Amino acid sequence: MIGGSSRGIGLAVAHRLSAEGAAVVLNGRDADVLDAAVAEIIAAGGRASGVLGSLATPGIAYAMVDAAREDFGRLDAAINCAGVAEPSGSTILTIDSEEFAAQIDAHLTSAFEVARAAAEVFAAQGSGAIVLTGSAASLGIFGGSGYPAAKGGVNALALAIAAELRPSGVRVNVVMPGAKTRLSTGDDYRAHIDGLRDRGVLDPGMHAAAADPGSVDHVAAIYAYLVSDLAVDITGSVFSAAGNFIGRYAEPELSLIAYRDHVDTPPYTLDDIDAALAAVRNP
Repeated sequence: MIGGSSRGIGLAVAHRLSAEGAAVVLNGRDADVLDAAVAEIIAAGGRASGVLGSLATPGIAYAMVDAAREDFGRLDAAINCAGVAEPSGSTILTIDSEEFAAQIDAHLTSAFEVARAAAEVFAAQGSGAIVLTGSAASLGIFGGSGYPAAKGGVNALALAIAAELRPSGVRVNVVMPGAKTRLSTGDDYRAHIDGLRDRGVLDPGMHAAAADPGSVDHVAAIYAYLVSDLAVDITGSVFSAAGNFIGRYAEPELSLIAYRDHVDTPPYTLDDIDAALAAVRNP
């Protein structure tokens, strides 16, 4: 099952998995677009069905699970590619509460719903793979607020449930993709990344990559790999993929800044903390 797969990266992933021999359950919010996507897979010789609706709505992910089991006999992988763009030019100074909530729903809530519905099946059968879609925006390099917050939440969710589900034989990973889609083309998008470059948020190399991303077919490969039997030992990882580039993020590492026993010493003064941070303060 692939959430948000009626177009873009999700549809490319569906085609790739179908080419590898998998039956796929697609999902989207536009009935005509979803029907066309399912027809594409079938016309290419694959097996596919579709479930209409927003994955932020409780029950839609469970309907996808049911469709996979009823139409094709079992569920082995769950992928979420659902998402929407943050409003053009949005910043923390302009986004409102409703727009922020919509970003959380589209990206983080949809990821939770897909993972929650699939996890029940996978834990019971002792196998299965979940792949969620994050974004380099969660690192703070592409501006916005709702979109990066939601994508950062996807990373945290994936790492937490990977640890929870590891004993059950279920693996969970994240892909941060870069590809040419509706969200990464057009005048508004180009003005956005040019503005980030001009303000020094995006370095020239990252700007060049963002301005001319590879195709969706290129990034589909890493999704297909992570749900395949070749990746049975990979879980709790965050990958980056764009064109033929594949990266893997190192696990966060805690660095000691200061320590003294709290039992017989008072709390730090502000000057104590400042002195401790002197060696690691950003220039």
